Formats: sequence, C-alpha cells, structure tokens
Amino acid sequence: MDFGIGYFPTAEAVGPGELAAFVEERGFESLVFAEHTHIPASRESPYPGGGELPRKYTATLDLFVALTAAALATNRLRVGSGIALVIERDPIITAKEAASVDVLSGGRFEFGVGAGWNREEMANHGTDPRTRMRLFAERVEAIKAIWTEREASFHGEFVDFERILCEPKPVQRPHPPVLVGGHGPTVIDRVLAFGDAWFPNWTPDVLDRAAELRSRAERPIDFMAMGPPAKPEVIEELAEAGTRRVSWWLPSAGFSVIEPRLEKIERAIAEFTGEA
Repeated sequence: MDFGIGYFPTAEAVGPGELAAFVEERGFESLVFAEHTHIPASRESPYPGGGELPRKYTATLDLFVALTAAALATNRLRVGSGIALVIERDPIITAKEAASVDVLSGGRFEFGVGAGWNREEMANHGTDPRTRMRLFAERVEAIKAIWTEREASFHGEFVDFERILCEPKPVQRPHPPVLVGGHGPTVIDRVLAFGDAWFPNWTPDVLDRAAELRSRAERPIDFMAMGPPAKPEVIEELAEAGTRRVSWWLPSAGFSVIEPRLEKIERAIAEFTGEA
C-alpha cells in the first residue's frame, strides 16, 4: 500500500512545485491537486463539508499549470488531478493537457476525474446538471479515444468529432490511470464503466462500498482512499480491505502550518508499519 497527499494549490500557500519536491523527499508516493475554475458568488449549492466554504475553493491555481510545476520539480512522485472536473472541460483540450503532463513527467500522471458538486459552477460552463453524468462519461471516453487512437473519432450525445490528430500521446500505455472520484449512489457503475480505480473522499460507508466494487468488478480495479483519519488503526483497516493507496489532504498554507499536519500523518504511518 502506498501513501499520498492531496492539496488545493493557491497563490498564497506553498507553491505546487515546492510542495511536490517536499513530499517526494519525505517519501510519499503521490500528490494530487484539486480543481475549481471558480465558485459562483450566489452560493446556492451547499458545501458538502458543512459550514462556510473555505477560501481555497475560490483561489486554486489552474490544475494543469500546477501539475506541470509539480512534475518538473520531482523525479519519482506520481502527480495527478484530484479531481479534474471533466464536465466543465473541453475534452480535446483536456486530452492534450493531460498527455503533455504525462510526457513532461516521464509517465507519472494520473487522471482523477469527477462531476463535482456545485451546480451553479457547472451551469456557468454550459453544463446542464440534470445530464451531467452522461456528459461526464462521454468526455472521459472521448479523452481515452484521443489518447489511444492515432486518428481519433467519437460520436456521442454530447461529444462529437471525426478523425482528429492530437499529439502528444501519453507515455503510459494504454493511457494514464483514470481514477473516478465521488460517492453518489451510482458511482460504482461509473468506476466499472470507465475507471481504473475508485478514488473517493472518506465517508463512514466507504469500505462497504469498496467491497461492493470488488464483488462486481470483472477486471482489476484499484481502491484508493482520500482523507481518512490519520490513525494507525484506520490505515490497518484500509490495508486489510486491499486498499491500493491512502492519501490525506494538507492545508493550503505555509510550511509552518503544513509541517505539523504532515508530521501527524507520518506518525500514523510509522505506527502502522512498525517503524515508530
């Protein structure tokens, strides 16, 4: 089992390249960045975490710019989106950006994808919240087609293009891993349809649903947990459940705030591995 970090990169906090080099040096296997293009000021969609929406949601750096900085600052660290809001993205541009990061990183990119929770945000991108899941599936499949076909074509309800040449192609074959985020009622269906892994934020029922995924899967699909309690007994429970990777969010702040949080995570890992 590997251990990773999640982060909302902002202009006021430790930069993405600097943080990537730091967590690679500390022995972490991966780093993923969150994405929000903007947050509508109306704030009609309630924040899933409850209470006031943290400012980091309105201030994230561009996802693929941040990933490029992280890739170029590291040698071993896997870098990824956690998650890319595909329903707000042009699939052709996204395919090129993601493949470019995979090339620049030497094949270390992971494509975390999701539909998001803020209905006003997606509507500002022209996405109808009522059909977002069908759009989500088509855009992911279209991106995979662009990555794997020399002359890619795709004909769907929402995405349609004929014989396009789009390079570079990713280094990883057949393509970078697709990590499906979210934990709505139909998320397991989406993971089974087009994911290489399920990558949800932590909820009390996540291990039960991971067991459902394993029971339904007819091909290898990883389970990766994001944001569980940083406790050795929780890590042990995740390991027993066959979890591929456990990751934790770090605060968007300076090193004086980040380091104590990281040290707590490292103590839990050390107790789990018997190195404490």
